[in-house]
Amino acid sequence: MGALDHCSVELENEMKLDANELGLDKDPEIIVIEDAVKVLLQGLGEDVNREGLKKTPFRVAKALREGTRGYKQKVKDIVQGALFPEVGLHDGVGHAGGAGGLVIVRDLDLFSYCESCLLPFQVKCHVGYVPSGQRVVGLSKLSRVADIFAKRLQDPQRLADEVCSALHHGIKPAGVAVILQCLHIHFPNIESVFLDAKHQGWIKVLVSSGSGVFENENADVWSDFLGLLKFRGVTVEKILTRESTKQSWCPSCSSSIAKISSELVAPNPGMVAAVASILRSLGEDPLREELVETPNHFVRWLMNFQNTKLEMKLNGFACGRTDLLKPIGEVCSHDNEQMHSESNLSFWSQCEHHLLPFHGVVHIGYFCPEGSNPIGKSLLQSIVHFYGFKLQVQERLTRQIAETVSPILGGDIMVVVEANHTCMISRGIEKFGSNTATIAVLGRFSSDSAARAMFLQSIPNSASSGIL
Repeated sequence: MGALDHCSVELENEMKLDANELGLDKDPEIIVIEDAVKVLLQGLGEDVNREGLKKTPFRVAKALREGTRGYKQKVKDIVQGALFPEVGLHDGVGHAGGAGGLVIVRDLDLFSYCESCLLPFQVKCHVGYVPSGQRVVGLSKLSRVADIFAKRLQDPQRLADEVCSALHHGIKPAGVAVILQCLHIHFPNIESVFLDAKHQGWIKVLVSSGSGVFENENADVWSDFLGLLKFRGVTVEKILTRESTKQSWCPSCSSSIAKISSELVAPNPGMVAAVASILRSLGEDPLREELVETPNHFVRWLMNFQNTKLEMKLNGFACGRTDLLKPIGEVCSHDNEQMHSESNLSFWSQCEHHLLPFHGVVHIGYFCPEGSNPIGKSLLQSIVHFYGFKLQVQERLTRQIAETVSPILGGDIMVVVEANHTCMISRGIEKFGSNTATIAVLGRFSSDSAARAMFLQSIPNSASSGIL
């Protein structure tokens, strides 16, 4: 058996064990979520038995269970046995060690599911505490306690409050401070995205919570805490009040977004009931005040990705702007042709394997006879949006865009797609900061390495492209 054969066998065995060892395939709660996901897929007009979707219900169920495992975890199981004796200063006046010396753990990367729309949001967590009783807690426990509450349906302020309260009661310090930098994806609907070319894809909030010596927001100890976060964009002025957080956090709760969504899509009652059953299976009460509208919000968002025909979306938008693509040079000119490109065409999509969003930018390169007018940007953007607003995988999205623009642009096409995938952070892998690039080449680009190199050099860096 060769090395590749051996790896294939091991991978297959691991995939079988993944479900069997965890007992997920027999868990009644998993089965309920799987059945609900099938209802959602059918509501989108999808065939639940097609390749790519067959295992989606199980993948979604597993991801949701992993992402909300905090409901079944207890803080005391983590903190007990992790408190260590540590004396304070032996002589003199001051604070240090286990008697008053400030301790901060910074830059803890977490994710949580928004309780208003069920979309994951990213969290950068900073936790500090002032020891008392001549004892300290193991530093890793601060991260693990924060993760317990992040792995539940949340909003930022409650997450900060619950972490703060749990640590205060668990380690009994002089005080605890928590600051969260939260990032929520702001997913447009397919109609509004054509009307708002400068759509802001993220909503950012900064929240805090304090106990003990940190209860007074003007206490000197807060100045010490914030002073150690000064290079992370954290200032007193940027921290939101509790009321402003509730009003501005989730896009699904925005009055303007909710109005547009309600006008465009009437939620399917069967799909709404399916989402409510998912909430119950995760250990939540769908009738809890903060969750009453969540099934409606999620279904309205999901309906952006229903199976539709290309003509329905392009007819209204392909005849818009006629801005021309700029040539990037004549180095690769061939038979009086120049290379042209269009960069940073935004897209928003939904991973068909996990029903989690991914988004990014598309760059298209092609050859055009010298002196002719390149194709309008609005048509290319319309094509990108059409294929984005579907259940997708990035590899297929890249190929479909290339095949669709090829007859329009003359056949010599190169397409690069750069994307951030929520499924890379909101499942067990938790690879924060990663992004994915895929390439499709047709015609001359498939054999002309100099042309490919020139096009790749013309692509803006990821930061300026809006890829985080």
